[in-house]
Amino acid sequence: MIDANIDDQSPETLAPVIDQLMDAGALDAYFTPIQMKKNRPATQFSVLVQPADRDRLAELVLRLTTTIGVRYQTLNRTVMNRDFETVQTQFGAIRVKVATFKDIAKRTPEFEDCLAAAKHYHVALQDVYQAVYRKLD
Repeated sequence: MIDANIDDQSPETLAPVIDQLMDAGALDAYFTPIQMKKNRPATQFSVLVQPADRDRLAELVLRLTTTIGVRYQTLNRTVMNRDFETVQTQFGAIRVKVATFKDIAKRTPEFEDCLAAAKHYHVALQDVYQAVYRKLD
């Protein structure tokens, strides 16, 4: 994990950095609002990386943000196995992410598929989600 506290960069210029880091191989990236010394509002920028990518992505954080330093920590994580299935609905075929771990199974409609169907059929996004969940029951 790479972390950086940033209190002097506008949100407009900071937001695209997540996409750039994800495109460069980060496993995840997110912002957390924090308070720094003198009660200044700031953003903690966290980037989950593979150990082999740490130095390269830390350099990218330094290049793309106003931070003057980053912190590292090693984390362990448990990840569910992921696969996809397709469900046919009145709004067309929708992919469903299937996540499994031991005896745990979770199914989640793919947001992008649901959004595309909602736009195409001029219905609420929630209507598409509900149609998928009805098929999964």
